[in-house]
Amino acid sequence: MIGIVGGVGPYAGLDLMRKVFDNTLSEGDQDHVDALLFSLPSRIVDRTEFLEGREEQNPAEAIHEVLSRLEEAGATVAGIPCNTAHAAPIFELIQEKLDSAGSRIRLLHMIRETVGFIQTALPDLRRIGILSTTGTYRSRIYQDALESAAYKVILPSEEMQEQMIHPAIYDGDYGIKSQSNPVHPQALAFLETGFSYLEQMGAEAVILGCTEISMAFQVPAGRGVIGIDPTLVLARALIYNAFPDKLKPL
Repeated sequence: MIGIVGGVGPYAGLDLMRKVFDNTLSEGDQDHVDALLFSLPSRIVDRTEFLEGREEQNPAEAIHEVLSRLEEAGATVAGIPCNTAHAAPIFELIQEKLDSAGSRIRLLHMIRETVGFIQTALPDLRRIGILSTTGTYRSRIYQDALESAAYKVILPSEEMQEQMIHPAIYDGDYGIKSQSNPVHPQALAFLETGFSYLEQMGAEAVILGCTEISMAFQVPAGRGVIGIDPTLVLARALIYNAFPDKLKPL
């Protein structure tokens, strides 16, 4: 059974579940994979707030609780549809707690899966842009993973990150976390500005490195710059690890 950690934010778990279903070979209801989504948003504190030092509690504690309940219900492989949760201070503690408890659930790492996807599916690319939360931006989880694989990383300026990209996700009036369906035009405008900036700086592909971004911002086919959705990558990796014969070809 596939396990999905929900509540990080709540729509992200739904998005990952949908992409699992979308990428499963099926001729009817009974052919779909067994999957369980457990959403506990009231317990999982904001990941960026923790990484920025404005929240004392490590969200790893509650995420580990969700994973434990998923395993108790039968999940054998799991994913967290939150890029920022994969920053070392959070993800390493989650894995440490799983190991200490003798857990046998396999927790996939969204960032490593995404870099591996680029290497395998897009081997000619060398210049990768990133749009993300400020927590992901400053913790360098994508930068370090990409640079260790010999990629050139292109980021928004610090000013653009603080004044446009992060507010497009978090602003209480127009950010995607407060207005997910429909997405506010201001959030889309800021994300388009950020994407265009990375394109102008020479990015051959842009990682939509926040689950809210990949839900809201669609890169048109034929634009010339590829949009990479880590949630989609994670969905396919979950299927491959649990039900490899049911994974749709790309």
